[in-house]
Amino acid sequence: MKVQVNRDVLAEAVAWAARVIPGRPALPVLSGLLLEAGEEELRVAAFDYDVSARAEIEAEVAEPGRVLLPGRVLAEIVKSLPGRPVEIVTTGAEAVLTCGTAEFGLLTLPVEDFPTLPQMPPRLGAIGGGVFATSVAQVAVAASRDDTLPMLTGVRLDIDGLHVSMAATDRYRIAARDLLWIPESDTVARAVVVPARVLVDVAKALRGGEVAVGLGGNLAGFESQGRSTTVRLLDDQFIDYRSRLTGDWPIQATVPVAPFADAIRRVTLVAERSTAAVRLSFTEGEVLIQAGGGEIGRGAEVVEAELAGQEIVIAFQPQFLLDGLAGVQSERVRIAMDSPSRPALITEDGEDPAFRYLVMSLRLP
Repeated sequence: MKVQVNRDVLAEAVAWAARVIPGRPALPVLSGLLLEAGEEELRVAAFDYDVSARAEIEAEVAEPGRVLLPGRVLAEIVKSLPGRPVEIVTTGAEAVLTCGTAEFGLLTLPVEDFPTLPQMPPRLGAIGGGVFATSVAQVAVAASRDDTLPMLTGVRLDIDGLHVSMAATDRYRIAARDLLWIPESDTVARAVVVPARVLVDVAKALRGGEVAVGLGGNLAGFESQGRSTTVRLLDDQFIDYRSRLTGDWPIQATVPVAPFADAIRRVTLVAERSTAAVRLSFTEGEVLIQAGGGEIGRGAEVVEAELAGQEIVIAFQPQFLLDGLAGVQSERVRIAMDSPSRPALITEDGEDPAFRYLVMSLRLP
């Protein structure tokens, strides 16, 4: 194989694919990046049997071929190269990278042992990269990190024609977002659970253009601007989250998001991490935010608020509350409550909000 590519383009492609290389690969070949040179392009790929990543870039190809190189080392080398064209030439068991006066020789891995990459599943529709990234960030924060319950580590995607709903839960909160997309068919209907970690990673990297979404068999696929990822789906069993996000909420408070979040961060500086709680006292015209009171100290701050319903004192885990506020896109947030012992619903201010976040309250002493 003999190719020449733009250094910056190669660095982006290598970084995209190297993301899925496992920290402790089950097989040595899974630590590699597969480089395949065609007529006028170079494909860079990685695969760990659950997640695959591929990038296709333009290249001047003198000799087509394929080679498997140590992935993380290659990524570090390419990132450090000067801004000059990069030439990659394979000779026997070595690949030589030349860029300006810099030259590196990397021993190749057995390319014949590298597993066959899965194909992109059939395309179901497309969504703008910015909307996709924002929606995933809003809901994935509520996904569990506990791998003993895989279902809770994913984001549920419910597709029904033009409408897509995303949801995640760790049993202490539920985050959900409704959005529109461009389906291949108005009758398409699917419900799947995608690993949240992979979805977050993909959404961040593909936020610049339109993202094509494919589903088929046990795979989800995401593709944009020459980059693609496939991921194995989780068990599609999921809680009935919609019923938990609807109902009558006799107490509703409306608060400016930024001052409210800033005040929570300030007062919880004195809260002990093991027993951290933020206490909210809603009265007409204001909310009193309190935390601490243990061995470190205490903090309190008042923020203006509109209250509909009776006064209430309710407590939350501070980070859970802040995660919900971070997903609100409006200047003011609506907090719907029932009682101090029941969960509260956080939404954007306005009719039929697209983002909903249900968070458990803490028992008051």
